[in-house]
Amino acid sequence: MNTKLHAICDSRGRPVDLFLTAGPVSDYIGARALVSGLPNVKSLLGDRGYDADWFREVLQDKKIRPCIPGGKKRKTPARYDKRRYKRRNRPFRDIAFRCTAGQRCEIMFGRLKDWRRVATRYDRCPQAFFSAIALAATVIFWL
Repeated sequence: MNTKLHAICDSRGRPVDLFLTAGPVSDYIGARALVSGLPNVKSLLGDRGYDADWFREVLQDKKIRPCIPGGKKRKTPARYDKRRYKRRNRPFRDIAFRCTAGQRCEIMFGRLKDWRRVATRYDRCPQAFFSAIALAATVIFWL
């Protein structure tokens, strides 16, 4: 059984919003589920899996500057701040949230994997597994 965890975390690597999908499902499903929970921030860092024109338009409608590199199959290259994306592991004051990209989210996923139940996936049921993730994320957020 495969699952994919989509997350929004703040600039300190604390989880803010989580969404679990099946493993072979596209990242666009996770982006569509999490886009309504995005707060008012200036910029969002995301990885190539979230490169979609509709996602960029939604971010621009919310006045959020997307910093997402274009996918490899994109015919016209997507514009993004290459310098900011390259320095994504450093904290920025104007970037409050990141969408599964950058060192901060990787730190958050590493902290989740410190929980043995999450790392080894004891729970085969997706609801029980997500409950364990939510419990670990709550403790990570407050520590």
